[in-house]
Amino acid sequence: MSENSETPGTRPAGANGSGGASTPPGPQPEPIRFFGTTWVDRDGGYGLRRVGVAVGSLVAAAAACFVLRFAYQGLEIAEVGSIVGMLVIVMFAVCSAIAFRKTWEGFGARPKDPAREDSLRGLKSIGFVGSLLAYFVRSLIEAPGEKLRRTEYETARAQFEKRRSTRTGNPAARKRSKRR
Repeated sequence: MSENSETPGTRPAGANGSGGASTPPGPQPEPIRFFGTTWVDRDGGYGLRRVGVAVGSLVAAAAACFVLRFAYQGLEIAEVGSIVGMLVIVMFAVCSAIAFRKTWEGFGARPKDPAREDSLRGLKSIGFVGSLLAYFVRSLIEAPGEKLRRTEYETARAQFEKRRSTRTGNPAARKRSKRR
């Protein structure tokens, strides 16, 4: 989040030559997937988007479980044995639990070690049902990641206002007037 940067992929208002209002000075809110920047003031269909994300993630998780059931039935038809079937069930359960936990943690804090998060990407892909369920549960509370981004945005705004208020006027002129 930079001090005067625009949202990635967007142009400041008025940049298209229409003569509209320009982007306000200071830090800009970081968009959230499916919500954009509507989370800042909770307007622009924010409530409907939360409902949509909740329903969509729950439907996607149910569909994923349905597909996994077909995969398990395929293992039964192939008669691979009960040990392999149990290993597959345990693998998906453990991966889903880890994916849920890591996704949930990602809503509250930035990863301390991004390289470790990248190494867990395959595991989180296998446990995608857990990630979908984390999205569902979090969207019942707020937009997924809203608390983290709101904290960062408010901190950046406070720092910007503090810097802006302490640097008013010409400091060189103040030093000269104090010497006289």
